[in-house]
Amino acid sequence: MGKRIIEVGVEDLVRAGLSVEEANGFQRDLKNAIFKASSVNNGQELFDPRELWRELTAQKLLKPWHPHPLHQLIYYSVYHNYDQSTNGPPIYWFPSLYQSKTTNLGCLMETHGPKLLGALYKDPIASFRQFHRFSVDHPEVYWSIVLDHLSINFLKAPKCILDSSDKSKHGGTWFPGSVLNIAECCLKSSNCPTKQDDSLVIVWRDEGCDDLDVRQMTLKELREKVMLVANALERKFSKGDAIAIDMPMTATAVIVYLAIVLAGFVVVSIADSFAAKEIATRLRVSKAKAIFTQDFIVRGGRRFPLYSRVVEASPYEAIVIPATGKDLLVQLRCQDLSWDDFLSSVRDLPSSNYYSPAYQPIDSVINILFSSGTTGDPKAIPWTQQSPMRCAADTWAHIDVQEGDIFCWPTNLGWVMGPIVLYSCFLSGATLALYHGSPLGTGFGKFVQDAGVTILGTVPSLIKTWKSTQCMDGLNWTKIRTFATTGEASNIDDDLWLSSKAYYNPIIECCGGTELASAYIQGNPLQPQAFAAFSSASMSTSFVILNENGIPYPDDQICVGEVGLFPLYMGATDKLLNADHEEVYYKGMPFYNGMQLRRHGDILKRTIGGFLVVQGRADDTMNLGGIKTSSIEIERICNEADDGILEAAVVSTPPPNGGPELLAVFVVLKEGMRPDPDMLKLKFSKAIQRNLNPLFKVSFVMIVPEFPRTASNKLLRRVLRDQLKQELNIRSKI
Repeated sequence: MGKRIIEVGVEDLVRAGLSVEEANGFQRDLKNAIFKASSVNNGQELFDPRELWRELTAQKLLKPWHPHPLHQLIYYSVYHNYDQSTNGPPIYWFPSLYQSKTTNLGCLMETHGPKLLGALYKDPIASFRQFHRFSVDHPEVYWSIVLDHLSINFLKAPKCILDSSDKSKHGGTWFPGSVLNIAECCLKSSNCPTKQDDSLVIVWRDEGCDDLDVRQMTLKELREKVMLVANALERKFSKGDAIAIDMPMTATAVIVYLAIVLAGFVVVSIADSFAAKEIATRLRVSKAKAIFTQDFIVRGGRRFPLYSRVVEASPYEAIVIPATGKDLLVQLRCQDLSWDDFLSSVRDLPSSNYYSPAYQPIDSVINILFSSGTTGDPKAIPWTQQSPMRCAADTWAHIDVQEGDIFCWPTNLGWVMGPIVLYSCFLSGATLALYHGSPLGTGFGKFVQDAGVTILGTVPSLIKTWKSTQCMDGLNWTKIRTFATTGEASNIDDDLWLSSKAYYNPIIECCGGTELASAYIQGNPLQPQAFAAFSSASMSTSFVILNENGIPYPDDQICVGEVGLFPLYMGATDKLLNADHEEVYYKGMPFYNGMQLRRHGDILKRTIGGFLVVQGRADDTMNLGGIKTSSIEIERICNEADDGILEAAVVSTPPPNGGPELLAVFVVLKEGMRPDPDMLKLKFSKAIQRNLNPLFKVSFVMIVPEFPRTASNKLLRRVLRDQLKQELNIRSKI
């Protein structure tokens, strides 16, 4: 199972991709790092693997352009004999005290920590947990401080931060009596030097224009374009109307989004990947009056129809934007408008570039988003003006989005990350970076390089594709100081590949939900980070992990169970448009410390050192031989069992005639790989028995071309479970 780091020789380094000359130099530097990280005890030279890895990354011995096998060799050799059961997950990133004081949260703590924590306050790293606890116990104090650091301007100030007297709401009433327009907050210049009228707020590039300059838009230009669209909207619709957006997240889509909110309408978010039936469902549930869309979607050099899907889905008016050039490539219905005709109704007015915002109470709905459910109607989740404040504050604190950052996260306004990234940039003074095309290839990576992206968000399957296709080789991503990832469970080796592209800068893991407008567990720049793990609850958030009887484990106990959120959660929903909010999130949940816990559905594992690992959803747990375990835990082991595996997915089901659940591993192979299923079954069983439980056994291996996923890329284990049941039924009849 590999070598210890002190056993790694020149020949190993050459096999990992270095030339002999490079290998000799590398080994010399490696020995020096081992010496610096070592101490002598009873005549033996010993080193803490974490300190050695800290030394290696501080020296930048491993370069972004080094072959990935070298990064693998060094990382896994450093942690070869590392005991996670005693020490917690292996650490790959360590905050320095100097760096910590330059982060948003660190600066806030240095300013307010001594007053709020007294003698308990030492510095941002040593006192993070105490400050987090303070934010939970005194959320009204924390939020009054944090919002001062964002571009939040109330027309009418709130009576208080939190009113807990309204017992009809589990989470109380936040910012009661306040009035504002959150889109106006995004568009205003401020006293800070990086949010002036001439500040860059959006940079973008169209696919296929990879050798052209990155395009740019200033705050003044954005504001004028948004106000032009807002004027056109007001001419056609009535205040409060729901207006859908079904198009890629382009600069134009962002303008339309902000204009709808600025003018007092409600955005209906629809992902551009949906079929006509799914579009129709969302339009029906939201009662949308119109829809903004494109004629086509351009991806990977190909055109995919979008307007035709909208036509099939809806009789309502569509405003259609050309994907390329100025002219539409489709024939419009009589009730539909081209983008140019829509704007022409107000373009010649002398005041077309000015619009007086529609100010509304803070709990007014501004955006309707949808869950990615696959049975029945998806949950319609209303965002109020609190929601942007929450998501922007969390990215400010945890991902450290600062004024002047260039923030890129390939996503869509139909999914929660679209609005999160939009508000996170415009409320914190960062620049939003958009690639108008597919993020799967070199074109996207070159845009990240050329735009000087400093914060890059991803989803794990995207990282896996970049790594397996090697499409980012030769690009320079060293300006990236922070990565972020969400959407599904991360893979350790894929994260190793990603972090190495920027000298092992941190990947902030985020796990939350559309109904929370944020992540409830995240990494942060003030704590050491481990691959595929979360280091803390988000600021002001508190939760417990429940055992099988619904009783919370002690906060410091190593455990696995379903998470229960405390309901004092600023920005979280208190209603659904097409479901009973109380039943969905509270029914059947236990009371703790005088409050009924809020359901979220995740199974969490708490490790030594307080790290958190998502073990899947409550409905993805399996009972194998009377032992409950999660799909994700077994999938992590299977993904590393054979080099030919691109991705594994695990499900179980009882046989048709009853009996213990049978474990099946579905496998997508890397291109060109053809391993034997029986051989894989043996490998999987041995790896699971060695690393997880000696009683577990794989019954079936099924090789498939791809996994079924929701449009937001979440794995549909339910569909795989149905396939397994069908296969077992067929076999039982033979």
